[in-house]
Amino acid sequence: MKEDLNLYGNELNYFTTYFNIAYCLMLIPSQAIMTYVRPSYWLTGLEITWGVITGLMALAKNAKHVYVLRVFLGLCESSAWPGMMTLLMHWYTPMELAKRMGFYQSCQTLGYMMSGALQAAIIATLEGKGLSGWRWLFVINAIMTVVWGVLGFFMLPDVPNNPNPRAFWFKKVDAELAMERLARHGRAEPKKLSWAGTKRAFSGWTLYFIAVLYIATVHAQGGYQYFNLFLKSLTNSDGSKRWTTEEINVIPIAGGGIAVAFVWIWAILSDTLRTRWTLLITQSLIGLIPAITMTLWTSNPSSVPISAAYAAYFISYFSLGTAPLIFSWLSELIPQDPEARSLIVGTSVAGYYAVSAWSGILIWPASEAPYYRCGWQTALSLWLVVIAMTCVLRFVDVRYLMPKRKLFVAEVLHGDAVQESEIASEHDDDRDVDSLKGKDVGVAVSRV
Repeated sequence: MKEDLNLYGNELNYFTTYFNIAYCLMLIPSQAIMTYVRPSYWLTGLEITWGVITGLMALAKNAKHVYVLRVFLGLCESSAWPGMMTLLMHWYTPMELAKRMGFYQSCQTLGYMMSGALQAAIIATLEGKGLSGWRWLFVINAIMTVVWGVLGFFMLPDVPNNPNPRAFWFKKVDAELAMERLARHGRAEPKKLSWAGTKRAFSGWTLYFIAVLYIATVHAQGGYQYFNLFLKSLTNSDGSKRWTTEEINVIPIAGGGIAVAFVWIWAILSDTLRTRWTLLITQSLIGLIPAITMTLWTSNPSSVPISAAYAAYFISYFSLGTAPLIFSWLSELIPQDPEARSLIVGTSVAGYYAVSAWSGILIWPASEAPYYRCGWQTALSLWLVVIAMTCVLRFVDVRYLMPKRKLFVAEVLHGDAVQESEIASEHDDDRDVDSLKGKDVGVAVSRV
């Protein structure tokens, strides 16, 4: 690609920069639009659009063409991750949500793992057969994306109080059950974003606290992304490279496998034990191990065995399961305000991309790899910040937010139903089935 498009200097880096800027700018508007437009239209429509744009990348003749296409890719792709996380919040109870978010997160990691293998296979088999290998890669990715986008029109269920009429697999009784579960767990039904809801979200502390917690956590995890540069820098005693290019690309895949497994482990534990904050702190403590080890190794490599450096990179994959826990916790902090939840998710992810636009080159400059002057030290500091913020949020939740949630549940359920709500989570699966046997749930469900 570099040779075909005559790329030079930092043009490859600019491809990512233009994408990130567009992604960041569109995140919050996308979250707002999704409250007015069916997710089965909005999310899948944008996926089809970015699939077409991906195909157009195969026709690019120079860097300027790629810049324009990358901007539109960023605008379209910004809807996917935060949109799906928000959609999951509308359907699942506290004992289910983290597992669903974890599954979605793990699929993203699996996609990264498979993309390398797909790229190698395409280049090996299609290079020079009408198109360059990298152009074939965009064509095939475009086809896959468009196909799944079209399927989304018929697969996404939309929201419980306005389900997708084209979802042939989804029954009206499923939406009624979902609405009954929302009420039983003290959760307000999804609604269109209003100006009052926007002001309420941005004037409250929850948005800023969750956004900073998410940004700090994801940046604290960032060191694992440079595992390949670490491997590339290693040499044998005779000065030859210790690892081949193929090995450098393959070894981090094992780390991806660890990440997938532990995203699931943390999510299952979180839902089973009904706790978010304790597992966030546990992951932070694990994250401190590679941060401390690599801080020592980068400052004085001879003081730390190379085996410890290898172990540190692999251990860093253990603590990549924080996002499902943070946003599951958010869903529990303000169950009565779906408008704020949607904006908080968008703001958090947008904030991460905004910080990433300038922080990477300062904290993890490629010219310093693998002996970063402040990379691992920054990760160490951020993990400590995450621990402190998690403890503060837990205190605020118990002291101030929990009473508000109980009041909201009382208003929704009235009288004796409050007691039923308190024990619902313990027997949720049985009650969700039994609640529809031989009776009408009586929840209004619209189909537009």
